[in-house]
Amino acid sequence: MVVVGCLFRFLGGGFHFYGFTVFFLPLSKDLGINRAATSLIFSLARAEGAIEGPLAGYLIDRFGPRPIMIGAVLLTGFGYMMLYWVDTYLTFMIIYMAVISLAFGAGFMHCPMVLANSWFSRWRARAMALVSCSIGLGGAFLAPLLAIVVHNFGWRWGVLFAGTVFLLLGLPLAAMVKRSPESVGLLPDGDAPDNQTEAGQPRSGATAKFKDDSIGIWEAMRSRAFWLIVAATLIRVLGLSTVIVHFVPILVWKGMTAEWAAVFLGLFAFLSFPTHMIVGWLADRVNKPYLMAGCMVMAALGLILLTFAPSGPILWLFMPCFSLVEAVFPVTWAMVGDLYGRQHFAKIRGNMSLYYQWGGFLGPIAAGWVYDRDQTYAPMLLALVAIYIVAAYIYTLLSKPWLARLQS
Repeated sequence: MVVVGCLFRFLGGGFHFYGFTVFFLPLSKDLGINRAATSLIFSLARAEGAIEGPLAGYLIDRFGPRPIMIGAVLLTGFGYMMLYWVDTYLTFMIIYMAVISLAFGAGFMHCPMVLANSWFSRWRARAMALVSCSIGLGGAFLAPLLAIVVHNFGWRWGVLFAGTVFLLLGLPLAAMVKRSPESVGLLPDGDAPDNQTEAGQPRSGATAKFKDDSIGIWEAMRSRAFWLIVAATLIRVLGLSTVIVHFVPILVWKGMTAEWAAVFLGLFAFLSFPTHMIVGWLADRVNKPYLMAGCMVMAALGLILLTFAPSGPILWLFMPCFSLVEAVFPVTWAMVGDLYGRQHFAKIRGNMSLYYQWGGFLGPIAAGWVYDRDQTYAPMLLALVAIYIVAAYIYTLLSKPWLARLQS
């Protein structure tokens, strides 16, 4: 299940999450739109995901991840293929919003993390780190491949290529999904059921049991931890979405060619693998909130380097620092799983996304507007530094003693 979740995130991260920045400049030029208008497409998709979050969480908990993942693959794959024929900004936005983004967040973002939370307990952070870092690996391997297709054949052939791969690989993967270890007579973390014989075979009619003190959605929303996590995640998503959407344009602003910027995008995405693994391993051993706070401080330092770096070599320091922002992602959801359990995880995560996803809506538009007005990204990057320090402080509040009372 971890492998399936990883491969799903690999596809979604490479062609959609990181892939959008590959389309950014050629799409803007071909359709004759500015950077704020181009950013609006991605931002509206995030807003749509936020609005759909609670419904997606309910459907995943009610019917399981597999049907949601199958629907997401079909809509995303055919949606990208439909983009080949668009010739106006309006039609592009309609297809991107009404087809591609309709179920992408539920199928490619929520469902793989629900699988990790359902199949693991003690090793939850490491399982989620593996699933989460696959977005970066997809960006490292698929985004440069997509950039080659776009550079040599145009962005229209790029979207056709992405849609075809989504369908050919995504459907078989989704068909392999199992809802939970209990659904196949197992326990989380690979533990053997108590009702096995000495030979290791399950007794006739026996079922696996696992103690899971889950907390319901309404009780979770009344806790202070819920809203602290939402606030910190909103800030984190705002900064990450801004930098990812504008990654290639930012490096072009720094004096790099678009082709080399795409190479650096792949390198940046690849760095998410070691940072996810290190942070995920640490998260199962140290205080999660303080670990997340430290990651945000390092990301702020990376943004300072990006803003004032006089040349390319300094970017090698920016990329590992800022890649820690993504590494916080699985630790956040591992903490949510620790606090609220497994049974209602998708609903809790979906309701959190109703609030924090708006950061992904606002950030890219604001960055595009600032650049269109001042022809520089510096003010927006420095603003992100300030709010990331605020996020670090919010994470430290999650270590307060009242969290222990929530868990007891």
